Amino acid sequence: MNAYPQVKKVLIYTLFLNLLVAIAKLVYGKHTQSLSMMADGYHSFFDGTSNIVGLVGIWLAYHPPDKSHPYGHKKYETLASLVISVFLFLACYGVLKDAILRFKFHTVPEVNIYSFIVMLATMGVNTYVMLLERKRGHELKSEILIADSLHTRSDIFASVSVIISLGAVYFGIPMVDPIAAFVIAILIGRTGYEILAEATKVLSDYSRISPSAIRKVVLGVNGVNACHDIRTRGSATDVYVDLRLHVPPELKIEDAHRLAHKVEDRIKEEFSEVTEVVVHVEPEDGTVTF
Repeated sequence: MNAYPQVKKVLIYTLFLNLLVAIAKLVYGKHTQSLSMMADGYHSFFDGTSNIVGLVGIWLAYHPPDKSHPYGHKKYETLASLVISVFLFLACYGVLKDAILRFKFHTVPEVNIYSFIVMLATMGVNTYVMLLERKRGHELKSEILIADSLHTRSDIFASVSVIISLGAVYFGIPMVDPIAAFVIAILIGRTGYEILAEATKVLSDYSRISPSAIRKVVLGVNGVNACHDIRTRGSATDVYVDLRLHVPPELKIEDAHRLAHKVEDRIKEEFSEVTEVVVHVEPEDGTVTF
């Protein structure tokens, strides 16, 4: 089933929520001169930007296979994840620069009850968005939704830092505000690194499942004598497997074909993240009976 319409629906919905959250933080942060709140607002704005990148990425990724791309266009989704990580690194740089300026030019932000209300409300929205994207990302095996849920998770941690800094300013310790901005920058940069590392694994065909784990499952299928050359690749939720089976030499080609399907089905049952299995059947003595 093509998951594109469902992934697109989630991204559009979360785009609206992320922009709403960003506007609330930026406007009120500017009004009260709270650097940490404005930094968190920029972070939320980049959440919304990443949703737009995701929409473009999945539009390309879910195009059907064609002559030039017989394996499909799925890696466009991985490239979109890479763009999200770049946005996060840019946001990290911007927040660090603003924090350094605040150390040089001391400005005491205004903190009142509405500051806490804005932060708690937006943090609640972010928590909902993060849980929704993570759940739907795993259900639909979407790299972009999972990457974006990590992005939003960092926003939640950042919001906690902002609330702590607002409390410190309220009790007369304004220097905590730029310090909290530094903490937020570190969280943003860390999330960017996590997304970059995951995208790199996909693009470099990183091995996703231990060959020994797959071999144990395959050898449990009646009729399989041996199993070797096991390889896996893909994303954490969309894994491709190929392997070689040794079967009795007297086995007919029709029976060997059925056995290969049994192996494929068993692997998919044991490893829910596997979407495709390619089985190469080899007779024990190098010949096949037709």
